[in-house]
Formats: sequence, structure tokens, C-alpha cells
Amino acid sequence: MEKNKDQKKLAVVTGGTRGIGYAIAKALLEQRFEVFICGANQAGVDRAIHQLSAVHGENIAGRVCDVRQYEHVRAMMLDVTQKYGRFDALINNAGIGSFSSVEKMSPEDWRAIIDTNLSGLFYCCHEAIPLMKKNGGGYIINIGSLAGRNFFPGGSAYSASKAGLIGFSESLMQEVRYDHIRVSYIMPGSVETEFAGSTLTADRSKTWKILPEDIANLVVDLLKSDPRALSSRVEIRPSEPNN
Repeated sequence: MEKNKDQKKLAVVTGGTRGIGYAIAKALLEQRFEVFICGANQAGVDRAIHQLSAVHGENIAGRVCDVRQYEHVRAMMLDVTQKYGRFDALINNAGIGSFSSVEKMSPEDWRAIIDTNLSGLFYCCHEAIPLMKKNGGGYIINIGSLAGRNFFPGGSAYSASKAGLIGFSESLMQEVRYDHIRVSYIMPGSVETEFAGSTLTADRSKTWKILPEDIANLVVDLLKSDPRALSSRVEIRPSEPNN
């Protein structure tokens, strides 16, 4: 498909209804991308689209998609293809976490974490790559975690999923680089979100954690970087952690 140089680029952001995903969607809209988000429930998708469209109009759209379900992902990608006819960037942000010892963790919780954080990543890339190839290339950015390298008690499922993301991203980067598709993964440390039941700080200016906007700015910087160069792995952590 021949690109119109005045045509806006399209980014799909999974888990884009709150936290890091919402901040990424907002930052990309501010960069004049068209953005398609997905989330686990209709109320969350509707709320995010309502808030973002109030500023950015029709440049934001989305749908419910449980990335654990391959058929859900296929339906979402079909929606994207029919609505936009192109695919420039995929931000794999959807993720969950719960922390428990191996002995006490239920098989259901294990499957939910692995299926969301790792299988969902595969499903989205599996469907997006052919669309990007037809479009002449693209960018895939996977949101990982420093927990994929720095392990701790009670984090077996979450760390396993994020360690898997690292291996997946490194292999995928080498598979598609000559199809003009760049692959990067971002590994944040502690982020000020409600992830895994965390409580938000009342005054964000007083938190020691990094903010979702810090991750969003990294995504923007990666997408704006010259195609000849690839920052394949980016680590970001609080500069003065609360020990």
C-alpha cells in the first residue's frame, strides 16, 4: 500500500484504558497519531475513549479485547484493518500481576498471568506482523518489567512472564528486522499505578516512583527515532528509590 505522507500514523495500544497504557495513548495522540486501544471491559474502554476524545476528537477508537483469547485478538486486528487499512505501531502493554508463593498460588492465577503477559503478546504480534509487512514496515514495542531480570520471592509467575517477554522480544527483533519492522522492549521499575492492587500516592509530585508519563515519553522517543538505529532494550527505574 502506498503511503500518503500527510496521512497520520496508526498505533494500537493494548491495555490502553488506564495506567501506563492510557498515558501512552494520550502521548501518541498528542504526537498526532491515530490511536486504537483495547481493554478488558466495556466500561473501561468507553471511559478512556470519552476522556481522550474530548481533547483529540475522532483520532481515538477502541474495543474490548481479552488478549488471552486468540479469537478476540483476531477480531480486534480485523477491526483495525477495516477501519484504517494500515498498521504502523503496536504497543503491547496489556499485563496483570499477582504475587504469591508457588505453593499458595492457584493454577488459575498462574494461567491468567502467563496467558495475559506472554500468550497475549504472541497473539498480538502474530496478527500484527503480516499487516505491518503489507504496509512496508512498522514498530513493535513491548512493555516488560525489571522483574523479568531481577527476581524475588512471591514473583514466580510475574517474573516468568516478563523473562519470557525478554526472550520473545529478542528473538522477534531478529526475525523481522529485514522486513523493516523494529522491535523494542521497555523494562520499567516501580511505576505509580494501581497495578496489582497498589495504592496511588495522593500527591503525585511526592511519589518516589516513576510515572506512567515517563514510560509514554520513552515510547514516543522510540517511535520518533531514525529507522537506521534501534534501541532494542530500554531500562527505566526510579532515580531515588524508597529503600
